[in-house]
Amino acid sequence: MSNQVAVMALVNIKPQAKYSGIARLMFNRFSLYRPQGLLLQKHMGSGKNGGFLISPSGTHQGLFCLFEGLEQANRFMHESPLLDWYRSHASELFTVKLRAYSVKGRWSGHQLQESTSPPTSGPVASLTRASIKPTRALSFWSKAPSAQTDLQQSAGCLISAGIGEAPVLRQATFTIWNSQAAMDTYARSGAHLTAIKAAMQGNYFSESMFARFQPFDAEGSWKGRTLD
Repeated sequence: MSNQVAVMALVNIKPQAKYSGIARLMFNRFSLYRPQGLLLQKHMGSGKNGGFLISPSGTHQGLFCLFEGLEQANRFMHESPLLDWYRSHASELFTVKLRAYSVKGRWSGHQLQESTSPPTSGPVASLTRASIKPTRALSFWSKAPSAQTDLQQSAGCLISAGIGEAPVLRQATFTIWNSQAAMDTYARSGAHLTAIKAAMQGNYFSESMFARFQPFDAEGSWKGRTLD
């Protein structure tokens, strides 16, 4: 089994630092800082109010980093210039470490490795991302609002964020649930199930990944919620 550990950061930047935050989103990829043991990094924007919406947010961002092991992830948490900037300019910042226990698909050609067994209790996290075919974008987004409403009203959802590498076509949803059962209930019912079936039957995606994680070492809050 792999030793891989991921870090997810969700941030709402203070309004006065909005344009500096947008500049970092656009140009951070050119930074000379290269974390040791980094396997994959995605610096992403977000929908309005941090949700899974086609209208963009000017202040919400997400950062996903995958490392060879826990030591490298911990070092990144202490040394990352971007995280330091977030801490100084955020009205809200949530970070959590993740070990994958189920992965289907790829992200930019990269295959995440399972690094723990499925948990028998406690919170679980989910990351669903996809590259949407341009010819399927209208159909995909027509189903998004109802799925977003169901998610916000779903029992057991502790944290939820809509993030993406590029507007409209490269999107992701990150969630944390109080149990595996709560996550499965949402995934297998209502508007979300309808949307997933349509996406699979309509061949909406050129690439997709569905990963589930055991979250640990969570810090901060997201939309006023914490992971205790």
